[in-house]
Amino acid sequence: MSAHIHKQLAAGRWFELSFLEQMANIGSEVERALDWKNRGRVNFGEKAFERALELLELTIADKRNRGSRLRELLRLEETLLDYFYSDNTYSSSAKSWSDYFGAFAFAARSGR
Repeated sequence: MSAHIHKQLAAGRWFELSFLEQMANIGSEVERALDWKNRGRVNFGEKAFERALELLELTIADKRNRGSRLRELLRLEETLLDYFYSDNTYSSSAKSWSDYFGAFAFAARSGR
C-alpha cells in the first residue's frame, strides 16, 4: 500500500506496541470487516479489511517480528486474503478468525 491509512502508526507508533497489541489491533479490524460483511455492507467490510492488511504489513515489517513470528505472519496474510478475496481454500470461518484474534486481544488486555 502506498498511501498509509494509519499515518501515525506507520510513522513509527506501531513499532512501539507489543506483538500482542499489534495482533489485537489487527484483530479489531478483522472483526469489523467480518461484522460489516455479515450485515451485507460489503464496502465498509472491504475498507476494514484494507486497514487490517495495512496493520498486518506493518507488523511484518517490524524488525522484532523477523524471527519465528515471521512465518506465522506471512501465513496469516495468505489465509486472510484467501478468506476475504479468494476461494477460502483453507476453509476459514468468521468464528475461526474471531477465536484466533480473540486470544491475542485477551492476552494484550491481560498484559501478557
